[in-house]
Amino acid sequence: MHCVFDVYDESMTRYERLLREWEARRRGEAVEGHARVAGAELYYRVVGRGRPIIVIHGGPDFDHTYLLPDMDRLAEAYQLIYYDQRGRGRSCGEVNLETLGIETYVDDLEGLRRHLDLDPVAILGHSWGGVVAMHYALRHPAHLSHMVLLNSAPASNDDVLASRADRVRRRAKHIDALTTLEPAFERGDPEAVAEFYAIDFSSTFKRPEDARRLNLRATREQILSGRAIETRLMEGLIWSPGFSLLPELKSVRTPTLVIHGDLDFFAVKSSAHIAQAIPGARLEVLHDSGHFSYIDAPEQVREALVGFFQGS
Repeated sequence: MHCVFDVYDESMTRYERLLREWEARRRGEAVEGHARVAGAELYYRVVGRGRPIIVIHGGPDFDHTYLLPDMDRLAEAYQLIYYDQRGRGRSCGEVNLETLGIETYVDDLEGLRRHLDLDPVAILGHSWGGVVAMHYALRHPAHLSHMVLLNSAPASNDDVLASRADRVRRRAKHIDALTTLEPAFERGDPEAVAEFYAIDFSSTFKRPEDARRLNLRATREQILSGRAIETRLMEGLIWSPGFSLLPELKSVRTPTLVIHGDLDFFAVKSSAHIAQAIPGARLEVLHDSGHFSYIDAPEQVREALVGFFQGS
């Protein structure tokens, strides 16, 4: 895939391009570009003004666009740095499934931080992005000022299993529609995939129709590639029997905020276990909010962030 390395004129030096980008970010202007990391180029988009926060999207078979435009509400108070993880969205470069693992994603995040010259930096991980964030906090604590885990995936296989029965129960009411869509969904048909997720995720919203605000459209190639990445990652981490990151999280000293929606398809105890493991972590449970709290409860999320950053 051809990749445009930078939005600026290639005749400029790297220093000139970074300086112009830094000036645009300081003015609060939207900036986009690509960060060169080992074997890949990560697409990123910067919007807003204030404390910089790198936003780590979920999936792992999605890209950052499902967070938009709703997450952009926070750009009134913070400078949000979205990026597409390796093999996703507008990022391009090497994806070696044989060697791909959580270390790859942590190294890529560190490469993006270095490219943007942010030290230390705050990170916000949503869903699967929370798993990436926790691993980053363990590997690079010196470069991290704050960590926000928003509707994070669990940190242990036991907590994944504890939520599975509830997820099956929620899907039961939509089983006919999902079964009808399943053949096209399995083939990676973009329309069927978008509709499948809109129906499936509706059970985690205060207003089920809000699930259709999620931008989960992608090409068939992107869908199938994302699934291959997810399948590779499911061979380890929280999907593997006996896996738990909780003991290691006890060594994290980064100020941490864990936000959980009470309608999330992951049980609240999975977020409670994370907050209990990280010394001094704060747990905020949002009422009438599900797995996409930035849509369900944007003001509650904003208030939680303001209180967290001011308090820490």
